[in-house]
Amino acid sequence: MEISPEALSAYRARTFHLPPMPRIQTPEAAYTWVDERGFVFFWPISGVDMPSLWVAAAGDRPVADAHDDPGHMTWGWKDGALGKRVWYYAKMLRKKATMISLEIAPYFYALSENYGSPEDDYLLAYEEGRMTLATKQVYEALLKDGAMNTLDLRKAARMSSAQSDGEFNKALEFLQADFKILPVGVAQAGAWKYAFIYDVVTRHFPELPEKARGIGEAEARQKLAALYFQNVGAAQARDVSRLFGWSPEITARVIKRLVDGGLVQGGLIRREKAGEWFALQELVV
Repeated sequence: MEISPEALSAYRARTFHLPPMPRIQTPEAAYTWVDERGFVFFWPISGVDMPSLWVAAAGDRPVADAHDDPGHMTWGWKDGALGKRVWYYAKMLRKKATMISLEIAPYFYALSENYGSPEDDYLLAYEEGRMTLATKQVYEALLKDGAMNTLDLRKAARMSSAQSDGEFNKALEFLQADFKILPVGVAQAGAWKYAFIYDVVTRHFPELPEKARGIGEAEARQKLAALYFQNVGAAQARDVSRLFGWSPEITARVIKRLVDGGLVQGGLIRREKAGEWFALQELVV
């Protein structure tokens, strides 16, 4: 059996907000769309099929270099939403800028390396070699001194030298991907008068750990994978694995549960692409 190219194209037009769907034109419409989709990328990511705010607002075209391109209104929406708790924004999936519905954020948090106190979990991660010294310093600075912009954070973490650029940026990415820190605002700091303000996740969203506490690992993975298929319509197992960073074994178990539950069907082909595919039942012919 195969996936209907026409049905898949029409389905993604709806979920990616492509024509004939109207473009998203206001931040309020963007908030509603993210809630509907569960999670989306801010920018389109090369090689990854996923809805993105840029495409939904600016059309299916490369991100423009020109700062005055109308599509860059999405940048203002994103910055304007920081700190307002209308969605969860951080470098999450594939360590790329991701918007997550507040309803879905606990499912991601349930899969993170956060098990107890934010003051203790990171120490265990560091002792077990899962966190670098640079990452530990950045997180400790935010824990101790509260929210601060990137320049002040570098000073507080003792990473102000140019030689520390790589380590510092990797630390920010690691801590965001593990639901430990997130940007909560923008400061007019540095040469460009633009710097993110970061804070500890549990300080900005104190209710998040409690909301995630009752969500089991299997439940969280199944929920997120189901949302992914509802976003893209069809995918291969490796797409799921790469997006969420799951092992092939874990991914296979999750997809099997989706198949057994009747959400997706496996063993499918796409005329234009090789390999085994899984798709929503409505897209199979």
